[in-house]
Amino acid sequence: MSIRVVVAEDQSAVRAGLVLILRSAGDIEVVGEAADGEEAVRAARELRPDLVLMDVQMPRLDGVSATRQVVAEGLADVLVLTTFDLDEYVFGALRAGAAGFLLKNADAAELIAAVRTVARGEGLIAPAVTRRLIAEFAAPQPVKASVAPETAAAVASLTRREREVLGCLGEGLSNAEIAVRLEMAEATVKTHVSRLLGKLDLRSRLQAAVLAQELGV
Repeated sequence: MSIRVVVAEDQSAVRAGLVLILRSAGDIEVVGEAADGEEAVRAARELRPDLVLMDVQMPRLDGVSATRQVVAEGLADVLVLTTFDLDEYVFGALRAGAAGFLLKNADAAELIAAVRTVARGEGLIAPAVTRRLIAEFAAPQPVKASVAPETAAAVASLTRREREVLGCLGEGLSNAEIAVRLEMAEATVKTHVSRLLGKLDLRSRLQAAVLAQELGV
């Protein structure tokens, strides 16, 4: 079954290039394109793709706001395109529930691999990208006094295994890497990730990774 993708990028030449690359992969189908955030949300509602490839800087409605709407409505996973020089946009997209981040200078193979990774439910892109993002916005530190009581209570409710998995997410590890680290089946890792996201009321693995870093788990 093909991975259905909507490409949201305001620069037509860049968008055309992204579409061309994605269509070169036999398992990826570009079902729609959008030149701004409003079009991206509308396309996601109408087409219900598996994933939206979302640029953060777009007219009418920026990528962060569009990501927030797409994720809140459960329309699709969002893979954000970023240059890493716009801190507030990247962090905003993370909080909005983006499933992954991809550098705009990524080559064709990296783009295709990133789409496949998010489509598998991994939600974490290349470790270098993930770890750079975490290091940039949530460097490891002791538990903050400002952590909401409900968040602390939710973390406390995690099982020992779930806390271990959360710690691995904080290191930017993939499901396969966590499986090796904790000596368990990859399917079991996926179950633990799903459960801890639910308990912590988080939308993505990346949000869990940042929370783990913030709490020093």
